[in-house]
Amino acid sequence: MGAYCNDTVSFPPRYDVVSSRDKHIHDNLHGNIFIDSLSLKFIDTEQFQRLRELKQLGFTHLVYPGAVHSRFEHSLGVYWIASQSVEKLNSYQGMELGIDKFDIQSVKLAGLMHDVGHGPFSHLFEREFLPQVISGSDWSHEQMSVKMVDYIVEEHYIDIDPQMLKRVKEMILASSEFALPRSSSEKSFLYDIVANGRNGIDVDKFDYIARDCRACGLGCNFEFQRLMETMRVLDDEICYRAKDYLTIHKLFATRADLYRTVYTHPKVKAIELMVVDALVLANDYLQISSSIQDPAEYWKLDDSIIKTIETSPCPELKEARELILRIRRRNLYQFCNEYAVPRDIMDNFKKVTPHDIVCSQKNGGVMLKEEDVAVSNVKIDLTRGKDNPLESIHFFKDYESDEKFTIPDERISHLLPASCQDMIVRVYSKKPELVEKISEAFENYQLKTYGIKAQVHSTPTKKRRYNSCI
Repeated sequence: MGAYCNDTVSFPPRYDVVSSRDKHIHDNLHGNIFIDSLSLKFIDTEQFQRLRELKQLGFTHLVYPGAVHSRFEHSLGVYWIASQSVEKLNSYQGMELGIDKFDIQSVKLAGLMHDVGHGPFSHLFEREFLPQVISGSDWSHEQMSVKMVDYIVEEHYIDIDPQMLKRVKEMILASSEFALPRSSSEKSFLYDIVANGRNGIDVDKFDYIARDCRACGLGCNFEFQRLMETMRVLDDEICYRAKDYLTIHKLFATRADLYRTVYTHPKVKAIELMVVDALVLANDYLQISSSIQDPAEYWKLDDSIIKTIETSPCPELKEARELILRIRRRNLYQFCNEYAVPRDIMDNFKKVTPHDIVCSQKNGGVMLKEEDVAVSNVKIDLTRGKDNPLESIHFFKDYESDEKFTIPDERISHLLPASCQDMIVRVYSKKPELVEKISEAFENYQLKTYGIKAQVHSTPTKKRRYNSCI
């Protein structure tokens, strides 16, 4: 976890929960992070330390080499910003809001443990792999995080108030479809700090947006510190100054830009498609998906499963091993082309499948098979689907006013996007020599479905010819 400092530490007076019994870690994004004694008991377990072996951005480091940071450091970062957020609210409105040490500790632990149940390879594990091996899978890392918290408490005999433990689990699930009934209707604003299901502004985003931009060498013009300094609770809801609406928009716009340029980069998706195929091929033999309900087994699963496949001599893993070897040698699924789904049919869009592409092939020549084609349907939004997230955020005029209000679209800026969601369809050839045939079939599919070629340009002739000659 980095070097601990056992000496008494000096600290800014506003962090009055920091004591000489706390430890500190130097984080490359936030500087010194002070860890309280209860949180340290959770950190110093093999289950939490597992997060060191989970890269925050999965296989993105194979395109952006610096993106090797882990869920471990992200979790510490969320812990720290959550701590700062609740402390600032306590400093500004503590007497009015009734914030106490129980509240502060609950928020900090929720921030620390929110990703302890995360699967390997970022979100690929639960969104792409599990649905292929478990029909109708609704497994989520948030639910596993809650199970893991209980398991850690029991396994390591951590002395924690049962009501605090319950509150922490509620906060972890607060923004998911599996949200638990809240133990108290009071202080609802506390549930919006770590995982905000109300409007999407939370410290989880504050940390991963800044951390991911830094790791990938991208500029980040969103400053979460500004929002933390000026936020205020009105009617049990965290609200923001009206003059900061563009800062909030930058939060969502930066997140969308990361999705487009980093998380769903065409080559990143090609690698992910190959990894999913490899995991599916290896699943029966390695029983990868068998541990997803049992924290005692699940914590042993991390990114090293790929090395297990790659180095195993077992004949049962031959096909999966060959796919991993292709990734190592950069013999990736070949990106053919993409298009953005026309805005007027976005609401009725159905995911494009390899079957759709194969059925669009013209007669003659090599006949494509579904197993030759990979399709990635990529959704990019501002965190609330097609809706503008600013519409669900409440603002206040100034600190003398107790009135909260929303800002209509037409009063914000005519330079902001009219649409808040993109759906991008990408098609890949699993065999380099089929790029031309699959590209043609993809174009035919667009003509048949929309009456036009929705892609920006044809697949380059050089790419088609090069891969056809391999």
